[in-house]
Amino acid sequence: MMLAAAMLAACTSNSIENMVNNDSVDAVAAILNEGKEIDLTAFEWTREPESFDVKGDTIEIVTKPKTDLWQRTYYHFRNDNAPALQLSTKEKFFSFVVKTNFEESHHRFDQCGVVMYLDSDNWLKGSIEYENEQFQHLGSVATNNGYSDWATTAIPADVKSMWYRLSRREDDFCIECSTDGIEWSQMRVCHMYEAKEEIRFGIYACSPEESSFKAVFTDMKITECMWKAHDGQQPDEE
Repeated sequence: MMLAAAMLAACTSNSIENMVNNDSVDAVAAILNEGKEIDLTAFEWTREPESFDVKGDTIEIVTKPKTDLWQRTYYHFRNDNAPALQLSTKEKFFSFVVKTNFEESHHRFDQCGVVMYLDSDNWLKGSIEYENEQFQHLGSVATNNGYSDWATTAIPADVKSMWYRLSRREDDFCIECSTDGIEWSQMRVCHMYEAKEEIRFGIYACSPEESSFKAVFTDMKITECMWKAHDGQQPDEE
């Protein structure tokens, strides 16, 4: 109860500018360098949802209809209103792990997962998007300079839980997924042009169409970077 109260007090609506100017101790550095536990009160909302709850180390978000993250490409529209709960850091090498449960997702494009949201034109997300009773899309979106892409693969519709691992190596990122939190599969490697210094990362949930569902996040942790340095072909000489 004390953690929930602290979390609710900390999770007031914050603008991106306020988060950038936050002079608090780098929580990721404290975890990596001092062995501290992940502190949910250090996370801040990028758009606070109307309905959410914290129970111990579990975060629940109830999505609102017509919430989404997308910029321009192919569809030409721009959606930028999905809530995200994020942690700020200047650490250049780390991994963030979270388990998602979305048993209640039931409508096309319902989604929840991991996110690295800098601003409207620069962000990265990985999630499962519900499609129908037969299949859904496991995928990721990288948005650079106001244009989104979408890389997906179809998986069975009865999958209702997934682990994600977001790893940073300077301004390059890797998203992986796992059904058990042990064996991981790569979803995406990408470069984020605006992720040069401080970034924000965490979790998000949304329902782009006329839908609402409860997304559940557990087992969050921050570790040393599990996306190891490349040991194959060497960089070209300039």
